[in-house]
Amino acid sequence: MVKILQYGEGNFLRTFVDAYFDTLTKEGVGEYKVSIVKPITFGTLERFVKQNNKYHIVLRGVEGGKDVENVYAIDSLAQVIDPFADPDSYYALAKDADLKIIVSNTTEAGICFNDADKLDGFDGITYPAKLTKFLLERFNAGLDGVYLMPVELIDNNADELKKCVDKYIELWNLPAAFKKWNDEKNFYCNTLVDRIVSGYPRDEETKAHLTKLIGEADDLVSVGEPFGLWAVENKGNIGEYIKEGVHNIEVVLTNDIGYYKKRKVRVLNGSHTNLVPTGLMLGAETVYDCMKDAKLSAFVEETLKEEINPFVSDDLAATTVFAESIKSRFLNPYLNHQLTSIALNSISKWRARVLPSFKDYYNANGKLPAHLTIGFSYLMALYSSVFERDGKYFVQLANREISLQDDLPYLQYFAAKNPVCKFMADENVWGEDLTKYAGFVDAVLANVEKIKQGVCLI
Repeated sequence: MVKILQYGEGNFLRTFVDAYFDTLTKEGVGEYKVSIVKPITFGTLERFVKQNNKYHIVLRGVEGGKDVENVYAIDSLAQVIDPFADPDSYYALAKDADLKIIVSNTTEAGICFNDADKLDGFDGITYPAKLTKFLLERFNAGLDGVYLMPVELIDNNADELKKCVDKYIELWNLPAAFKKWNDEKNFYCNTLVDRIVSGYPRDEETKAHLTKLIGEADDLVSVGEPFGLWAVENKGNIGEYIKEGVHNIEVVLTNDIGYYKKRKVRVLNGSHTNLVPTGLMLGAETVYDCMKDAKLSAFVEETLKEEINPFVSDDLAATTVFAESIKSRFLNPYLNHQLTSIALNSISKWRARVLPSFKDYYNANGKLPAHLTIGFSYLMALYSSVFERDGKYFVQLANREISLQDDLPYLQYFAAKNPVCKFMADENVWGEDLTKYAGFVDAVLANVEKIKQGVCLI
């Protein structure tokens, strides 16, 4: 049996990773079992308990010109653990010789280092700190290493994760033998994941339809698109456990993960992130809404063609083909991909997904990319409108009120009505001072003022 430890119980991992391992088992490739670990204190596992860790995914879209709705019963979950309430079960996994793979999805902000983290802490420490403690338990048990496959959408995600673990080894003065074991026995494999997942349906009509389609009620059902790609860096003997080919998703083992990562993050995620605040403030609720709107659809098209595609690789034709497929995926009428869901942690997403394209365009042309500047302006207009109520943060749009979720200091900053220009200059937020780009801060401030006056910038 191949056992997998998964940090994160969210819709994406369950509709992508867990569906893949479930398919491998059902195809007779091997027996795969996933143990989910809740990485943060927030949230409850009651739905998993109620359904004995069973659930369905529904992949909805258009294939060959025909609408498809394919239902898959997912049986790959062995257990779902709350390590804050049940640390014994969590650390028991570290001592299990059958554990071969660790997967994580803790958002772009999850792979980070905090020198205030303590070895004897758990609730308030980062994911890499928790992982370091877990690996130390495995080392002390005298077991072999594992394959670590983070899916967080940052460049070289596994390399960055290992850097954090190395820093905690140094911070906590852990044994040199443990560092050597981590360096030699654990394989940190950079990955790229690609499947649009809209998750649990929000409207009653869709819920009723899916219940009828599945044949029973399912509080864990998750909706995704048929397309799926997982590119994994080929290290060690990972091919023994991760099988290439199409197994619900297409899996590629590659020595050039950078190309897949850059293409997906910039074209799919970057265009998403640039679109979302614009769409929200212009009254759209889903990605499909945006793509059916002439102005928003043209905004996406022009952004890709002029400011993103040319800077992905030397093979512009291949990138253009991929971008065309992205637009058709955005037009999937079944996904109901809520803009508010994509808007989660928009600041770190903009830094990771859009800023690299912004910089490449600026450096190549000596001027601001018009569409990415507009997208950022809508982002700043959205955040500068945030207000706090009962410890939560909201924005009043023209057609509705929405909740905004991001790092608390960012929300507090804007709720206190602090200036946009100072936020743009904060290198701790963006990794650099955004006001250094000639004309950027003036353009954004002027745009934000227009947006708040009801002017449409696209």
